[in-house]
Amino acid sequence: MNETRHHVVVVGAGFGGLEFTRALDGAPARITMIDKRNHHLFQPLLYQVATTALATSEVAWPIRHLLRKRKDVTTLLATVSGVDRAGKNVLLDDGGAVGYDTLLLATGARHAYFGHDEWENFAPGLKTLEDATTIRRRILLAFEWAERETDPAKRQALLTLAIVGGGPTGVELAGTIVELAHEMLRGESRNIDTRQTRVVLIEAGDRILPNFAPELSDYASKALERLGVTVELGRPVTRCDAEGVVFGETHLPARTILWAAGVAASPAAEWLGAAADRAGRVLVEPDLTVPGSPEIFVVGDAAHVLRPDGRMVPGVAPAAKQQGRHVAATIKARLASDMNPPPFRYRHDGDLATIGKRAAAIDFGWIKLTGRLAWWLWGLAHIYFLIGFRNRLAVSLSWLWIYLTGQRSARLITQGDDDRN
Repeated sequence: MNETRHHVVVVGAGFGGLEFTRALDGAPARITMIDKRNHHLFQPLLYQVATTALATSEVAWPIRHLLRKRKDVTTLLATVSGVDRAGKNVLLDDGGAVGYDTLLLATGARHAYFGHDEWENFAPGLKTLEDATTIRRRILLAFEWAERETDPAKRQALLTLAIVGGGPTGVELAGTIVELAHEMLRGESRNIDTRQTRVVLIEAGDRILPNFAPELSDYASKALERLGVTVELGRPVTRCDAEGVVFGETHLPARTILWAAGVAASPAAEWLGAAADRAGRVLVEPDLTVPGSPEIFVVGDAAHVLRPDGRMVPGVAPAAKQQGRHVAATIKARLASDMNPPPFRYRHDGDLATIGKRAAAIDFGWIKLTGRLAWWLWGLAHIYFLIGFRNRLAVSLSWLWIYLTGQRSARLITQGDDDRN
C-alpha cells in the first residue's frame, strides 16, 4: 500500500461513516476505519431485537466483512479517547494514536436522561445490540417473575411496562410489546393471563410523533389505544426507580421501564474542544467541517446541521448517509484541486413509524399514509436498505411468519446482571 496517499481516518462505522467509505471508493486516498464495536448496526430495526421479532445477526454485520473487498481500507477495533487537532492525531484509550490528513467523526449519539443519569439503571435506552438484549431479557423476565409472584399488587407491577418518550422508537416499542403480551404469549402461562399486561407510553409533549403531521400523530395515538396501549400526554417524567415511574402527580408501579425520550451526542465536541449545542452536537460549518479545522468533518447525530430555513437536520439514518456522501464528494473535489465544493443540502425523504404488525404512519409531506398499506411500505423501505440479499430474505421471512402465525422465534433469555438468583 502506498503510505504517501492522502490518509482519511473515519471514527464510527454507522450509517454516515459507512456511506462515506463507500462513496470515497476510487479516490486517491487510503482510509482507516475506527470503531469500538466490530459491527455495523441497522438501528431502525433494533427495537425488533428488543421485542423478540428479530435475532441480533439479522440487524448487524461485521465491519471487516462489509469492507473486505476494499483494499484501501484498514479497519481497527479501538476506542477513541480524544483528538489532537494540532498534531492531527486521533488518540486511543490504550495510549495509541492514529495520524490523519482528513478526519471524519461519525460517532452517533447516546442516551440523554436530562440530568438524571441515575435513571439509566432502571430505564435502559435502545442504541446498541447490548441495549436490545438487555431490554429483551427484562421484558421476558418480567413475565417469568409474574408467573411466580403471589402478591396481586407486585404481580401487576411486573405486568406493567412503561415507555418514556413518544417518538418513533417509543411508539414502535409500545405497539410491539403490547402485541407480544396480548397475542403471542397468550396461553403459555398457568398462573397469569398475559392479556392483563399494561403498556403505558408517556410523552411530555402534547402529542406523540411530534415530527409528523398532527393528523398522523392523532392516528398513531388511536391505533395504539386500539391495541391496548395507554397513552399519557403532557406530563414529563420526574422520577424513575426500582418501584416505577412518576410523571406529573402520578406514580405508576412498573418493574420494567424503557427510555426513548432523548439523546445526547457522543463526546466528539469534547474531543475537539469545539462549540456544541445543548445536546452536545458539534456546531459545524455549512460544508460539515469544524470551524477553524477544514480538515475535520462531523456528520450524523454528532453534528448540528441547519437547513436553509433554519431548522435542524434530523438525526435519522437518511440524513447521516446524505452527509457521508457529501463529505466524500468534498474530499474528492479537494484531491482534484477544487477547494470550493458546494455546502451540504439536506433532502428530507419523509418520516415513518410502525404501530404493531398491522399499521404504520408515513409522512412524505406531499402524501400521508396510514394503516396496512403504510405498514407494507414501511416494511419494504426497511428491507430495501438492509445489507445483502441473505439479510433481506431472512428479515422478510421472519416478518411474514410473525404476520401469519403471531409467533416470534427470538425469545431466548440470556443471563445478565439484573437477573434474580
